[in-house]
This record gives sequence, C-alpha cells and structure tokens, in this order.
Amino acid sequence: MGQAPEVALVAGEASGDVLAGLLLGGLRSRWPDLVAHGIGGPQMVRQGFEAWWPHHSLTVHGFSWELLRRYREIVGIRRQLRERLLLQRPDVFIGVDAPDFNLDLEASLKAAGVKTVHFVSPSVWAWRAERLEKMHRSADLVLCIFPFEPALLARHGIAATYVGHPIAGTIALVPDRGAARAKLGLGDADTVVALLPGSRSGEIAHLGLRFFQAAGHIAAVQPDVKFVLPAAPGLQERIAALAQQSGMAQRVQIFAGQSHTALAACDVSLIASGTATLEAALFKRPMVIAYHMGWLSWQLMRRKRLQPWVGLPNILCREFVVPELLQDAATPEAMAKEVLNWLHARSAAPEKIEALTEKFTLLHQSLQRDTAKLATDAIENLLQG
Repeated sequence: MGQAPEVALVAGEASGDVLAGLLLGGLRSRWPDLVAHGIGGPQMVRQGFEAWWPHHSLTVHGFSWELLRRYREIVGIRRQLRERLLLQRPDVFIGVDAPDFNLDLEASLKAAGVKTVHFVSPSVWAWRAERLEKMHRSADLVLCIFPFEPALLARHGIAATYVGHPIAGTIALVPDRGAARAKLGLGDADTVVALLPGSRSGEIAHLGLRFFQAAGHIAAVQPDVKFVLPAAPGLQERIAALAQQSGMAQRVQIFAGQSHTALAACDVSLIASGTATLEAALFKRPMVIAYHMGWLSWQLMRRKRLQPWVGLPNILCREFVVPELLQDAATPEAMAKEVLNWLHARSAAPEKIEALTEKFTLLHQSLQRDTAKLATDAIENLLQG
C-alpha cells in the first residue's frame, strides 16, 4: 500500500517497549509518514509514537495482590482505549506481548472489522493452552519469535509467521569476554559469577536475599570468586539494602543496568527465570535458573504448566541443559551447589561446557533474523489482503 497506515499499538513493560520500538523502526522505514499511537514507552516515543498512556501503567507482577488492587484501573484503561480506537478505526492494531490486556482488546477490534496483529505469541506451548481459542478470536496475524510456533498455531487455525528473536541480532555470536571484563574492572583470570535476580520489584522481594545468601555459600567454598549484579532501573537502592542485610555488600559489585556486559563477562550466572535466561544462552554462558513467587501465584502457574521445563534455554533445547530450581527447591544452598558444579566443570569436565556452548550457538543461529523487516512485510501483506 502506498499511503502510510495509521497504526495503534499497546506495549506493556520495558521489554514490550523495546520490541515495539524495533517494530516501529521497521514500519517507519517502509512508511516515513506513519501515524502511530496507543500505550507505550520511551523506545516507542523515539520512533515518533504518541503515547496516550505510558507503558508502565499496565505493569504488575504475577498473580499478586497488586493485580487485584489495580484491576479496575487497568480494565478502565482498556475500556477507554477500546472506545477511542473504535471511533478512530486505525488501519491495524498491534498488541505487543501483554496478552492478558491485549487479546481481549484485539477480539473487540477484530469483531468490529479492525485488522489485528499480536506480536510475540503467548507461551501456549508451556502453559495456559486455553489461550489458543482466545488467540483465534483475537488476532488476524501472530508474529512469532520462536521458529516452532507458527506450525503449532496453524494447527489451531491461527495465521502466524516467524520473524526471529530481536535479542539474537543484538548479541554477537562470539561475545567479547575480555572487553566486558575490562569495562567492569575485572581481570581475564578472575572467576566471575553474575547474579541476576530479576527486573521487577516482586522478583527482588522473592529472590534478592536468596541470591545474596547463595553468593555467600559460594564464597565460603571458593573465596576468590567475584560477583557482579546488574540492577534494573529503580531497583539499585533496594538491592543494595539486601546486599547489606546478607553481609555481602563488600563482595558483590552492584551497578545500574549493563546486564549484557555482566553476562558477557561472567563464567556462570545465577539467574531468575525469564527473558534474561535466553540472553544468558545467547552469550553462551552456563547458568543456574531459579524462581520463587507467592504461594497462590505458584499454585496457579503449576496447575497450568504443560512442560517439564520453565527456563527458555531448556524449553528451546527440549532438555534440561541447565538446572532449574523452582519455589521450595530455590534455596540458597541448592543454588550455590549448582553454581559451584558449573565452576568445577571448567577444569574437571571442560567437555560439558563445550557441549553447552555448541547447543547455545546453534540456538543463537536459529533465532537470528531481520525481525523488523520480516514483521513489516507480514503486516503489509495483512493490510493488502
């Protein structure tokens, strides 16, 4: 289509803002006069996006009391947005992740004749398979970031296309460990463990102290280990307080952001389940995945779980290539033991590290695509259809 389309987008949380910013860059390259508005963050605004609400207005952690407290507010935002979009009738609506918010909104818009796209398929292959029927009602097209997803969705009558994982294109196939260590003031011979307890306040509440206590157990066995912790924006002060509480304030180097630098620099990471585990895999680093949440959240997630794995590296490799410690199993002692096993393998079983590196390299190559262009091509085809 020659004329620039009007596009409405909704992205929740910082990760959605990054994905939507990348997508908007591709769309604007195709259509410089593109009009885009909805809910989004700074990465989207840099691409000329008009944010009617900020992306963090949708952010909550798990099945928490915060969700119950903010339910009416979030539903109110969705109602106002729906009414506004039904009046303006954009050429296409793109929901970026945030399926609990976006799928219902997409269903209303699709029923009214607005074309709808969902960017990043919900993890229906991992849990909550009941979402497949909702996706069928909601999205004219799903843009998938994992290569096995389009075939799975097609079996349920959902149009989908694989566009690659955007993170894979930002990380070198062979990361520069030396440069990362120099940036953090670490030596080439240092043994480095990266601690990544999560990027949300709720995750820090459940995992922060456990991670510092695990570091204490590791240091007791291997005193020469150096610890780095890249704190998510706004959480550095809280994390520093937990380091002080655990007695590890002098042993752990805490800095704002720079998670990719920490992952490139480390020998092993102790890491919360989530997107960061995929990033660790793309940096070809051994890891120990841990997660802990409130009792109710855990019961709900556990009952809807479809696979034996929770961590993305294990899901994508279809085997336990790295250990997972979940809920009651996520004790500081267990975390420390698994990290020490990886550190020991560097000298005692280097073939184990080499095999993991090879698996992660193949995974990286399978995810590398020109995401912005492929997504834009797919959206253009939908608009022309």
